[in-house]
Amino acid sequence: MIEVLAKLGRGPVFLAGEMLECVITFTNPLSASSTSASSEMLAWASAQIHCQFHASENRVALPPSDGSKHDVQAENETVFVPNRGERGQCILSTPPKILFCDLRLDPGESKSYSYCETLPIDGPPSFRGQSVKYVYKLTIGCQRVNSPIKLLRVPFRVLVLHGLKDYQFPQDEAVAPSNPFLEEEEGLKKDSRLADLATELLMVATSRRSLHLYNISNTRGKVGTFCIFKTVYKIGEDVIGTFNFSEGDIPCLQFSVSLQTEESIQEEFQRRKGQPVSFSTHARHQEACLHTAQSSFSLPIPLSSTPGFTTNIVSLKWRLHFEFVTSGESADTCLVRGSQSEAVTWTGVEHIEVDTFSWDLPIKVLPTNPILASYVSQFSSTNSITI
Repeated sequence: MIEVLAKLGRGPVFLAGEMLECVITFTNPLSASSTSASSEMLAWASAQIHCQFHASENRVALPPSDGSKHDVQAENETVFVPNRGERGQCILSTPPKILFCDLRLDPGESKSYSYCETLPIDGPPSFRGQSVKYVYKLTIGCQRVNSPIKLLRVPFRVLVLHGLKDYQFPQDEAVAPSNPFLEEEEGLKKDSRLADLATELLMVATSRRSLHLYNISNTRGKVGTFCIFKTVYKIGEDVIGTFNFSEGDIPCLQFSVSLQTEESIQEEFQRRKGQPVSFSTHARHQEACLHTAQSSFSLPIPLSSTPGFTTNIVSLKWRLHFEFVTSGESADTCLVRGSQSEAVTWTGVEHIEVDTFSWDLPIKVLPTNPILASYVSQFSSTNSITI
């Protein structure tokens, strides 16, 4: 028996273009019940990253896959196929890397191997929507002699930040001769600079503030104004806005604000022409506001949510969805006198004529530092199997 343990050192969330590093440890454990332990042999082990795409048959009409080319080797259990048994299509994969050949482990012995691979910068982000799914996994295949391959899958999350692909790192000013033995360190240095650059670009994009004022009105008149200071956010931030109903002509009885994503399939891949888009609500604020001059809301953007993106099949956008309930009468008629004594009591009316209307405000949501997103990730940094 051999235990295989894979550990992602920095966490299970990465930016596209970053270097993924995983340490894979093979151990021949000592059994407390056995009196005579023996050595264990593995023929080889290999690792590969792939992105699996799955679409809902009821909503997405995909072109016919190239299934006519039947791969006989893929059915052979001694051939390393990372996405064997997975649903959907493998739309992206890195070249497989061999970790070792002919590994012998004595009782109690263990050996570790480091797997490093740059995540493709032009791939889609990780996403689990109502119509499509993009799932990234690192698959490690191991095989004993004359035995089927055993697969250890390590799921992880990928965030995509547009603009990193076209950035050119400046040449180092140092004039010292290059050292070929420091090639790996230089790669890690560039990867660190990539993460720093992404953080800087996100800070610049989301720190710009300017006053955005919107008049809220219906067919009968003005209800109030809405104020927001920016429309570009990172996941993990709070969307904050304020209302001013003091200048309105129509009394507002209640309002609600929902933070939503809009998942739409590109027209050529829609199962039915003109099919509706899918909405998901991530946070919601509701408040009764009759005789309220000002109010505000704060909606957190979950770190586990997917920033906006567009592929050739699906598009994900973010918005604020507002719903207002206004009175069909003046503000004075919304209260009635409860008694004629010196202590006057005002109570709300039992029935009132109302009007409702909604409004959508698009916003832009970008990724954040992958280390922060790792804290709330549903994926574990450590995965293991026994073969």
